[in-house]
Amino acid sequence: MESQQAATVAVTADGALGSITLNRPDKLNPLSTVTLEELVAAARWFDARPAVKVVVISGSGRAFSAGADLAAFAAATDGAAALREAADAGRRMADAIEAMRAVTVARLHGHCVGGGVVLAAACDLRVAAADTRFSIPEVDLGIPLAWGGIPRLVREIGPALTKELVMTCRPFGADEAKAAGFINRVVAEADLDAEVEALVGRLAGKSALTLGGTKRQVNAVTEGMVGTARSWNDADALVTAVHDTESQASAMAYLERVHRR
Repeated sequence: MESQQAATVAVTADGALGSITLNRPDKLNPLSTVTLEELVAAARWFDARPAVKVVVISGSGRAFSAGADLAAFAAATDGAAALREAADAGRRMADAIEAMRAVTVARLHGHCVGGGVVLAAACDLRVAAADTRFSIPEVDLGIPLAWGGIPRLVREIGPALTKELVMTCRPFGADEAKAAGFINRVVAEADLDAEVEALVGRLAGKSALTLGGTKRQVNAVTEGMVGTARSWNDADALVTAVHDTESQASAMAYLERVHRR
């Protein structure tokens, strides 16, 4: 077994199988700039190991991910270029995960929020515990859904539902996510590990050539339908929103509502 050292994610490879685990359970696995960079590094680490056919991406503790670490993003105070670089880290992460040589399986449980939804959407297959709660609160926080999240959601669930979920910010459950085509399988939480292991076992028994060829062909077709390359300027929209007065007021109102609950 091999492993890669990282501060906020655990990365291991064992023969044909690999894993990337978000590993800040005390904070519900937020996606800080450091974590996003470590996910990019993990994707490249696996790409250098062609023997690995399948990589499971999961979150430790009670949740998959609480989403973007906005406090860490706001702390990027070294000028406009540094702020934009931090804003663009999520897009680079999603692109790196999606482009991985290995097939990626998202193991989802607990909360999957905002940027966590984008990370899940960048994976090839998704298995969720029945009590998983999804939400995309960015608009309530006065910022756009960035990181290439819009084209990925349009690709998976269509434009109308993408508009509804992103603009209303309403939470939705695993059953609705499956009905929309976002989730491959929904199982009881107690059965989640067994279901993921069974799926991974079936995939690992296939040839790397045919797995990789199928992944690349499907990705090429969907890229032609709903391209993600245009998301390079998501960071500009995000930085603009951070400085927009009405967006700032929306964020304050949302945080006040949350604190009153």
